[in-house]
This record gives sequence, structure tokens and C-alpha cells, in this order.
Amino acid sequence: MTRIASLESSSGLRAQSAEKDFLSVLDLTPERLDECLDLAAAMKRARRARIVGERPLAGRHAALLFEKPSLRTRSTFTIAVRELGGDVIEPPADVALGGRESLEDVARNLERWVELCIVRTFSQAKLAQFAAAAPQMHVVNALTDEEHPCQAVADLLTLREQLGSLPGATVAYVGDGNNVAASLSQAALMLGVNVRVGAPEGYQLPAAVVESAQASARHGATIAQFVDPREAVAGADAIYTDVWASMGQEAETEARDVIFRPYQVNASLMAAAADDALFMHCLPAHRGAEVTDEVIDSARSVVFEQAENRLHAQKALLALLAG
Repeated sequence: MTRIASLESSSGLRAQSAEKDFLSVLDLTPERLDECLDLAAAMKRARRARIVGERPLAGRHAALLFEKPSLRTRSTFTIAVRELGGDVIEPPADVALGGRESLEDVARNLERWVELCIVRTFSQAKLAQFAAAAPQMHVVNALTDEEHPCQAVADLLTLREQLGSLPGATVAYVGDGNNVAASLSQAALMLGVNVRVGAPEGYQLPAAVVESAQASARHGATIAQFVDPREAVAGADAIYTDVWASMGQEAETEARDVIFRPYQVNASLMAAAADDALFMHCLPAHRGAEVTDEVIDSARSVVFEQAENRLHAQKALLALLAG
């Protein structure tokens, strides 16, 4: 690979640290989120051109603390840290987050050794408690039950690549109003993308999420919720879905399959959106449940672009945090 002195010389961008943690999309201003997407896009171009940019994590370490299984998140964060010059440690979850010692003591120990801690856990409150105990260590939310902000940044990068411009676009999320839907809604409205959520009664986005998304909206972006999935996707530029039973909800799988079956993204539902509407999914997908093979394998599907963009988005986030 060709080495260059800095990413700035190839992209005109230089990361400048302003945040300690990234626990939520709302930790960024809309301007900062735009900056992150610009940096991610530049890093993606540089990587494809085999150009090595700045290495702000050179000589530093990042810890991965994962209480939930992962393919994309673990792989992309590991690669991102290493490409930024750092190294990764992975303390076992039963040691780091399993109650062997207090959460605060774990954070205070790690703070003495690592620059960043990337955490995939259940409770958002637990993550916030962990971050507050380590004022010198950057903490990144790699997924909680309530939010999935890294996925949302990759999603907005994908939409910008595919649509060319974000303000005025519309994305329809169909299915459970879960953590993915929450972070997607917040990030989308921050960048001027309208959001339409189609979910059964009792499974829609919490009112607090809708309020926070509206409070950060730019360019006149709006959010609306529907029970009828066809009404939700009407004219949308992209249809997004996720599994009907998230991690920790496995016992509800059969019941949720009945409730959400009318919300399956199939050819008929895609036809109710814009003629060239994209299909999006954070993966892993349960083919034949929330989406059919015909849709996820179609030319309109960008699910693997989203998966690739997890690397570039997270690499940019880490660079911004590390300065």
C-alpha cells in the first residue's frame, strides 16, 4: 500500500476531537455527523486506492467488550482500530461485564491501559454508567437494546452514496420499532431525511425517540408512524427492515412471527414504494421472515454496501474521537 503523510493531503479533511464518547447519534451535532460522513467517504476512497492515511491510534489500544454475539461489528471495529495504527484487546465478557467486580472498577482499570473501549451490551443505562466512570477513556456504543448508533452512521453513508443527496429523501422503516429504528430515525432527521415507520400497535417507536429525533431535525425533515405498512412505504426512496425478534427476545419469536408477518418486505411491498426504491437491512437477515430472497438478492438491495460501510463509518468515528 502507498503511504501518505496524512488523510488531509488526499481528502482535504482532518479529524479534530470534540467528543469524549459516542453512546448515541445524539452525541453528535448535525454538523459533526456531516463531518463524520465526509471523513468516512474519504477513508473509503483512500482504502480502495490502497492509500494509507493518518494513524491517530498508533501506539494505543482499544478494548472490545461484547456481551452479545457479533460478526459485522466485531470484525469492522477490529480492522478499523488496526488500520488507524492501534491494537485490540478483547477481555472476556464474563470478566469485564459479568459482575466479577463493579462496572465502575472495570472502567477505571481499562482507562489506565486503553484509549478507547467499544462496548456491545444490553442496557443503555449500563453503558452510560460505564462511560461516566472513566473520564479519560473514549467509550463507543457498539449496540445496546435501546440504540445502535454506529449502524445508523453507516446507513446514512450508504443512503448518501446511493441517492447523491440526503435532504428531502424519505426512508421507510417497516417492522419492530427497535434500537436500529431508533438510531436510524435520529440520524436521518438530523441530516434532513424524512422517516416513516410502519409497525404494529405496541411495537412502534417510543415517544421519547420520536421527540428526540424531531428536536434534532434539519431541512424540514419529519417523522411519521403508521400501522399500515403499505401506507408507510408509499413513495419512499428506501425501505428498511430488521429481524422481528432481536437478541434477548428469542422466547417471543413464534408470537412475533404472527404479529409481524403482514410487515414482511416482499415484492408487493417494494412495489408500493418509489419505482427505484432501495432495500436496506442491518443484517443478519432471517430470509423468508422479515424479507424474501427475491428482495434481499435483488439489484435494489444495498445490504452489503451497508455492511461494508460499517468499517468506514466506524473508522471515521474512531478517528474523530482520537483526534
